[in-house]
Amino acid sequence: MDYKEFLKNKRIKAKPCGISVPRSLVHDMLFDFQKDLTVWALRKGRAAIFADTGLGKTFMQLEWARLSDKKTIIIAPLSVARQTVREAQKIDCQVYYVRNQSQADNSPAQIYITNYEMIEKFNPSAFGAVVLDESSILKGLDGKTRRKLTDMFSETPLRLCCTATPAPNDIAEIANHAEFLGVMSRADMLAAFFVHDDKGWRLRGHAEEAFYRWLASWGMSVRKPSDLGYDDDGFILPPLNISPLIVATNYVPEDQLFFTGLRGIGHRRQIRRETLAERVSATAEIINASNEAWIVWCNLNDESNALSAAIPDAVEVQGRDDLESKTETLSAFQDGKIRVLVTKPKIAGFGLNLQHCHNMAFVGLDDSWESYYQAIRRCYRFGQKCKVNVHIVLSDVEQEIYHNITRKERQANIMAEKLIDNVQAFEKDELAEQGSSDESYDTETVKGKGWTLMLGDSVERLAEIKDESIDFSIFSPPFMDLYTYSPTERDLGNSANAEDFFVHFGYIIDHLLRVTRPGRICAVHTADVPALLSKDGYIGLKDFPGKVISAFEDRGWIYHGRVTIDKNPQAQAIRTHSKALLFVQMEKDSAWSRPAIGDYILVFKKPGENQTPIKPVANGELTREQWIEWAHPIWWNIRETDTLQYTTARSEDDDKHICPLQLGTIERCITLWSNPGEIVLSPFAGIGSEIYQAIKMGRDGIGIELKQSYFNTAVKNLQNAERDINSLDLFAWAEAQSANNNIPLDNQGEEGEFK
Repeated sequence: MDYKEFLKNKRIKAKPCGISVPRSLVHDMLFDFQKDLTVWALRKGRAAIFADTGLGKTFMQLEWARLSDKKTIIIAPLSVARQTVREAQKIDCQVYYVRNQSQADNSPAQIYITNYEMIEKFNPSAFGAVVLDESSILKGLDGKTRRKLTDMFSETPLRLCCTATPAPNDIAEIANHAEFLGVMSRADMLAAFFVHDDKGWRLRGHAEEAFYRWLASWGMSVRKPSDLGYDDDGFILPPLNISPLIVATNYVPEDQLFFTGLRGIGHRRQIRRETLAERVSATAEIINASNEAWIVWCNLNDESNALSAAIPDAVEVQGRDDLESKTETLSAFQDGKIRVLVTKPKIAGFGLNLQHCHNMAFVGLDDSWESYYQAIRRCYRFGQKCKVNVHIVLSDVEQEIYHNITRKERQANIMAEKLIDNVQAFEKDELAEQGSSDESYDTETVKGKGWTLMLGDSVERLAEIKDESIDFSIFSPPFMDLYTYSPTERDLGNSANAEDFFVHFGYIIDHLLRVTRPGRICAVHTADVPALLSKDGYIGLKDFPGKVISAFEDRGWIYHGRVTIDKNPQAQAIRTHSKALLFVQMEKDSAWSRPAIGDYILVFKKPGENQTPIKPVANGELTREQWIEWAHPIWWNIRETDTLQYTTARSEDDDKHICPLQLGTIERCITLWSNPGEIVLSPFAGIGSEIYQAIKMGRDGIGIELKQSYFNTAVKNLQNAERDINSLDLFAWAEAQSANNNIPLDNQGEEGEFK
């Protein structure tokens, strides 16, 4: 495969598996952005529309189902299903509400809708398309039910999820959707884009661009039409007026002299019960003074009962009500036949269109910001013409709950804005059927005395090197996905899995074979790679050196040898926090214990006769005693701290420390497998360690580095090495002049000039 084609395929994007439908076939009632999102979702086949409340997700999913031309089941929250049937009539679409597979089989319709609670009564193989309405509900389902839902429709050709915009750090919600749609598993998503530290999982700095591009390839996130470049006309919301009402109480905990704060869920519920009368009375006073429509949100049945008793024309909907009763009451409220609706957010807080009402009251709050947000958005949504009034009635001892909710709201807004800012460009490309390109990138070449450093992709820059012109290569490649150095797919570390990594590495191995002289050596630094439970499904080690050996042999190299480099287990335990190295683990259960992970230098030879013998002994670089030590399969006395300075090379997005190869290791390899004056190559130059050591030892060096900050540091390191060499040459010349003229070196003038 052509390398550019490989890079294009390597980009982590959801591959289209749907159908192409002309925009003109979408119902005229839909806005332009809704039409384009519908066409995009059909083209993708398996997609998510993360659109804010009131942006018309119902119309988009109905048109998606109609134009798919497949028997479709829409799964929706209890309160939404009947509403969807009614909304469908506005766009000349017929949807049947069904409770089981038998009802669906006995109907000639194309589109059916049911509730999440009834899904086990259906045969998924009977449908060619499925829609999850308010699919954020996946997060609220228990793991077993969520897994069952995902497994049920894993073979369904077309899948669509519709819900509000997720936060970019809401790993659970994004993973749930990716898994249901068959885009990527949670484990693969974590491996590709996230890193785990003391605070849990977080988006890798270098993976941000790739993550947002991947997300935009299967999920469209939009809070308003202008996010995608459309006009916001008709989608500008009226004012929102939130009025906290703090009710004074005499609450004192039984076991305390005075109230010291909320202690947990149980304590919160206890306080709600003990302050119920005061909150209900204050709420009823507000609502009874009005003749407008109201929604009253509560969380306890006792609150609901007390409110319906205190407000004469209030009607309540409780969880114990049967399905028909709930549906009839909610529909009656939507139609204006009921003035005051009393219910819980978990019953009617998702998906309902209640724009006819612009007044609501929360008779207490829990700590769920999503529940609070969704409840408000039943009225405060696009299409609302009036200012929306939200009254939050809390006891004086519950104020910290309100502060917690407002804090979460601020965080959610920041996160949502960040998500939109990051995905906008990618989403516009998706809608235009364009793929973002990484074909252009910066390249540069800097030369010094005896060295050349090339900025760019090793595969492409190696192509500039002549055949059979390199005498020795030494380098440390990325260790699969263990280290991440840059956000581009040109970086080997940005690979979805080991298979992709070695396909990419293969292009470099082929070039190395081409540019190396026959019979000469390539030395590769490797180590075993930890296997993580969250990414690999088990805890252990992966044989990265073995895979490298196979990759080189498959491409024509001869496996020539291996050197093990000793490592300090105590330092490794401190650095990696590996319990496998701790003595306390040895005391608990040594089945988890193992030796430290060593480094390996894998030695490969290009087939053919070496035309220029390498003579380190004749060159005065190797003694018999040294060879006796170096001939051992383990090198014991390599100092781990003997590396080049690298702090300035790290950027703020780096998630892994740069790990430059020890200079002592490089020195031994250069001594053993090259002559002075020959050319040493490193296709992963990093901060320049291999080339630095090569020119210090009288060789010429060529290095290639992809990342700009590493390249800049490498240039400085090589320029410093060049100055050091020049200083040594000057000192040698001065010493020779001193000997010839019998002038002592310390006999100098004030300005440092020789007299």
